[in-house]
Amino acid sequence: MKKIFVVFFLVIGIQGYAQIDRVEPPNWWVGFQDTSLQLLVKDSNIGDYVPKINYPGITITKVHQAKSPNYLFIDLEIDKSTKPGTFQIELTSKKHKTKKVSYELKSREKAAADFTGFNNSDAIYLITPDRFANGDSTNDINKDLKEKTIDRGNDYGRHGGDLRGIINHLDYIHDMGFTAIWPTPMLTNDMPRSSYHGYAITDFYEVDPRFGTLEEYKELSQEMSERGLKLIMDMVANHCGSEHWWMKDLPFSDWVNQQQAFENHEPLNNSNHFRTTNQDLYASESDKKGMSEGWFVSSMPDLNQRNPFMAKYIMQNNIWWIETLQLNGIRQDTYPYPDKAFMSDWAGAIMKEYPNFKIVGEEWSVNPLLVRFWQQGTPNKQGYESHLTSSMDFPMQETLVKALNQEESWGTGLKILYEGLANDFAYTKPEDIMIFPDNHDMDRIFTQLKEDVPNTKMALAYLLTIPRIVQVYYGTEVLIQNTAKPHDHGLIRTDFPGGWDGDSRNGFTGEGMTTSQKEMQGFLKKVLNYRKTSDAIQKGKTIHFGPFNGTYFLFRQHGDETVVCILNKNEAPMAIDLKRYSEMGLTDKELTNIVTGETIKWSDSIQLNQRGVVLLTTKM
Repeated sequence: MKKIFVVFFLVIGIQGYAQIDRVEPPNWWVGFQDTSLQLLVKDSNIGDYVPKINYPGITITKVHQAKSPNYLFIDLEIDKSTKPGTFQIELTSKKHKTKKVSYELKSREKAAADFTGFNNSDAIYLITPDRFANGDSTNDINKDLKEKTIDRGNDYGRHGGDLRGIINHLDYIHDMGFTAIWPTPMLTNDMPRSSYHGYAITDFYEVDPRFGTLEEYKELSQEMSERGLKLIMDMVANHCGSEHWWMKDLPFSDWVNQQQAFENHEPLNNSNHFRTTNQDLYASESDKKGMSEGWFVSSMPDLNQRNPFMAKYIMQNNIWWIETLQLNGIRQDTYPYPDKAFMSDWAGAIMKEYPNFKIVGEEWSVNPLLVRFWQQGTPNKQGYESHLTSSMDFPMQETLVKALNQEESWGTGLKILYEGLANDFAYTKPEDIMIFPDNHDMDRIFTQLKEDVPNTKMALAYLLTIPRIVQVYYGTEVLIQNTAKPHDHGLIRTDFPGGWDGDSRNGFTGEGMTTSQKEMQGFLKKVLNYRKTSDAIQKGKTIHFGPFNGTYFLFRQHGDETVVCILNKNEAPMAIDLKRYSEMGLTDKELTNIVTGETIKWSDSIQLNQRGVVLLTTKM
C-alpha cells in the first residue's frame, strides 16, 4: 500500500535519483499562524544525508538526526509571503549519493475562521463505520493487510461497513434530524485481529483501504457539507497499534513509553487508569507516571508526547486532517491519558489556527468536578488551561439511567436527575458539554434501561432538551440492544439493519422492523427535527422544578417560545396541578405536542394518561 501512497509526493523515475520511502506530512499549506513545519523523512540510512531546498520563502532552520539512522527530521520556516507550489528537497550523503523528493505546498481552500465547529444546536450521529453499512463489497478484504477475513457472524471480526455505506445514507441521517456525524477512526489498522473499531492505528496518514480511499473520505466531507452536516474526526493522541510501521524501527529511544522494556521483550505495565492523578493535589509521582506512561492495552503502544518530535508529529498530523477533510471538529480519544502539558499545547495550537473550531475530549468519569477540570476557561488550583472546548458528560449519562431505573422515593428516581442537572453550576459553559444516552464503549441505552420503551423515550427527550451538545449512537433510533451479552463491545457495535444486501430487516426503509422500532424512529425524528430550529432549546433559559408525584417538569424559554419536557413515571392516569408552574407564564396559552401534533390549553391541570414523556411547545 505504501507505494500507492507515496506517489503523491515522490519524483518517480528520475534518472540517477533514488526514491524515498516516506515523508510526513505528505504535503502542507501556506497561510498558517505557525510558520514552522517539521518533516519526518524515513528511508534507509537517510540520517547520513544533508537536505537542500531552493524555493522562495522556504528556509531550512535545523536538521535533526535520530537515534535510528533511517530517520531525518527537517525543520522548515515558511515565510508569510511564500506562494503555493511544488519544490524539490535534495538530499545528499557524505558519499555524494543524492535522493530527491517532490513536495507540495498548497493554498488553503477556505479561511481559518470558516472552520466552524459543532455547538449545542447540533445533534451528532456517532457511527462505527464497519458496522453501519457496506456500500462497496469489493474492498471488504485486502490481501496486503494482516486480517484477511470478513465474518458478520463474529462480533469481533470485520463486517464490511465502509465510507461508501455512510455516503449512501447521508439523506437518511439528515432527514432523521441529525446535524453532524462522528465516525470512529477510519485510518489503517493493520492488526492481525479485532481491528474493525479503528483505535489501533498503524498509519496516521492513510485511510484504511477496507473503508475506502482518501478521495472517498473527501467525498463524504463534501457531500455532508452540501447537506449542512458537520464532520467530526475521531483522533488518538495517546497510542497507536502495535503493528504501526515505526514500531519495527523506532526513531528515538523515547518515542514510546516503556520503550526499553518493549525493545528488550520485557513485561510492560498497562496504565493504572488513575485518571484523577491529573487533578489530584496529593497524587504521588509514581501514580501520575503509572497513569500517563502505562500502555492502554498490550496491543496499543503508549506514545510519548514529551518527546518534542512526537509532539510536533501529532499536532501536524491533526492539522493535516483538518485541512484535508475540511473538518468541523475533533473528538479526542482517552483524553486524560496522554501527557497533560502536551494536551494543553495540542488543543491550544489547533484553536489558535482555527478560532471557531471545536474539540471534545473523552473523560470517562462520573464525577462532574473531573469533567469540569478539562473545559477551557475553568479556574483550577493548578493554573492549568486545557484549551479544550468540550468534554463528555458521563456523570449525567449515569445519573439519567439510574433515575429512570429506580423506584420513586424521597431520595431516588427523578430526584437524582433533578439534582444531577443542578451540577451545571460547576461548568464554565454547560451548553458546550457533550451528553449522550450511550456510545460505542457502553451498553446500548435500550439495554441499560431494561428494554423499556417509555423510559428510553424519556431518556432521549430529556437529553435533547437540556442545554447540551447531544450525541446519539447509530441504531438507537431502531432500538438496537445488546441484552444477550451485557458489556460485550462486539455486540454493542452490532450491524445496522439494512446496511447489507440481503438483510431481512431494514432500518433505513422500515421493511421488517417491529412496531416499537418504527415508533421509536418516528419519535426521535420528530424531536430531532424540532430541535434543529428551536431557539428555546439552543439558547434559551433553563428552569426546572423539583419532582412531584412521580413527575418532573423542565422548561426551556427564549422570547415567545417555551418548550416543556414532562417526565412521568406513573403507570395509572393522573392529573397534575399546573398552578405550581405559574411562574412560567403559560396560563391559558395553547401548546402543541411536538411528537403527536395535538394541542392543549395550559390551564389549571394537565392530564397524563400513561407513563412516558410529553414534549410541548408554544411555537407550533
